[in-house]
Amino acid sequence: MYEGLKRIFDLVAALLGFIFLAPLLVAIAIVVKLDSVGPVLYLGERVGLHGNRFRICKFRTMCVGAEIHGTTTAAGDTRITRVGRFIRKYKLDELPQLINVIRGEMSLVGPRPEVEEHTSAYNDEEKLILTVIPGITDYSSIRFVKLNEILGSENPHELFVTKYRSEKNLLRLEYVRNRSFTEDLKILALTLIALIRSAAGRVEPE
Repeated sequence: MYEGLKRIFDLVAALLGFIFLAPLLVAIAIVVKLDSVGPVLYLGERVGLHGNRFRICKFRTMCVGAEIHGTTTAAGDTRITRVGRFIRKYKLDELPQLINVIRGEMSLVGPRPEVEEHTSAYNDEEKLILTVIPGITDYSSIRFVKLNEILGSENPHELFVTKYRSEKNLLRLEYVRNRSFTEDLKILALTLIALIRSAAGRVEPE
């Protein structure tokens, strides 16, 4: 019953959100296109439910071909465009993921999908993360709302892999084991609070 209710909620909320936010989405698409050469959307491959791959939809915030130099974003990353820096600050680049929710590839709430480099390193316990539909937000998104600043600019990928990847996975597992419709609503509320605090500069990177 939970899964069915969750899907209905996701679909209705994503459709309404897409319609309500349409003027903002169009405005962001225009400034992204005018700011730098390249497509408006970034369609990066991610690993979702049962290990199935899909293309995550985001507004492009980096120069074309940025992933050649790694998938971890550092503080002050020079690959980020001028407009990209602004929309990443307010998480506006995440809005096109409503398309993924409508398609059923993602949910509003669920473990954040990762690239294969990280999912292929999951241990047996962490593989439980791939038994649920990935989401736009979860406990790890709230905990690491300013992950790039936490990682800093010196060896950010190594720091993520050796220290923070396992911590994020523990938070994802916590969601998988305790998920419920009430928990989803709680996470959405906490995410909104975290975004407001982050935009106001009230979240200090650890």
